[in-house]
Amino acid sequence: MARLLAIGECMVELGDAGSGLLRKGFAGDTLNAAYYARTYLPADVDVAYLSAVGTDLLSQEMLAFIGSKAILTEDIRQIEGAAPGLYMIHLKDGERSFSYWRSASAARKLADDATHLRSAIDKADTIVFSGITLAILPPEARETLILELRRAKAAGKRVVFDPNIRSRLWDDAATLRAAVEAGARASTVLLPSFDDEQAHFGDADPEATIARYRQWGADMVLVKNGGGDALLSDGANDVARISPPKVETVVDTTSAGDSFNGAFLARVLTGVAPAEAAAFSARVAAAVIAHHGALVPVEHLPQA
Repeated sequence: MARLLAIGECMVELGDAGSGLLRKGFAGDTLNAAYYARTYLPADVDVAYLSAVGTDLLSQEMLAFIGSKAILTEDIRQIEGAAPGLYMIHLKDGERSFSYWRSASAARKLADDATHLRSAIDKADTIVFSGITLAILPPEARETLILELRRAKAAGKRVVFDPNIRSRLWDDAATLRAAVEAGARASTVLLPSFDDEQAHFGDADPEATIARYRQWGADMVLVKNGGGDALLSDGANDVARISPPKVETVVDTTSAGDSFNGAFLARVLTGVAPAEAAAFSARVAAAVIAHHGALVPVEHLPQA
């Protein structure tokens, strides 16, 4: 049985419910990707999540929520006295911004138990992580995770990295760039967003992003580009361009890239050609941004 493992931070999500009320949910970039991967993967492929939570009521609700989405929680460590982080979504004309309360998040300890981390990775065939996963970890734990990912790559596993750069999570630009490069060199599949890469690495165009990540050892690079064409390089063919469908009304861009990532991986893992998988994933992302929240119900998503 195949197994996809996503590694990162699930947070408590607060969103506007109208009339001055807030709606509580649970989300995080790699969990979102796991949700959309689970949506499009066959039942005989396991999807699991690796993180850390507390033993408080919110943590218990979070574990139950993740499990309710058919995502396995056995690799999530529970730490006495810890608690999950929290964020609030602010929306203006469909574009989102966030306020965060995560400095004491239990997920910062997700790589503290190296034996647990190795065991979880060893069980998986595909491992998914992000720049946020790296950014929330203390330096020693970050190095532990990267070493285990390098080991997984050397063992022939598919290691998938979305740099998902959030500069305010990093102490300085040099540390940010060094960590992204280390994460990329430990990976086989890169799923960057061009606006991030242009801002933090000075890439002139998506082709430059592809060239840099291929130089750093990626077998496949798929550069997301907002409402523009995504570019795919899988080493077998010329660079493919994937045009996104037109979205009449953008409601909420939360999880646009995460949904793309999850759907893309699911389709590739089921044997669909990468360019075809990317085109389908663009349709999924278009459906997601036409609805509120990070995890859009299945009935609002395109069928595979």
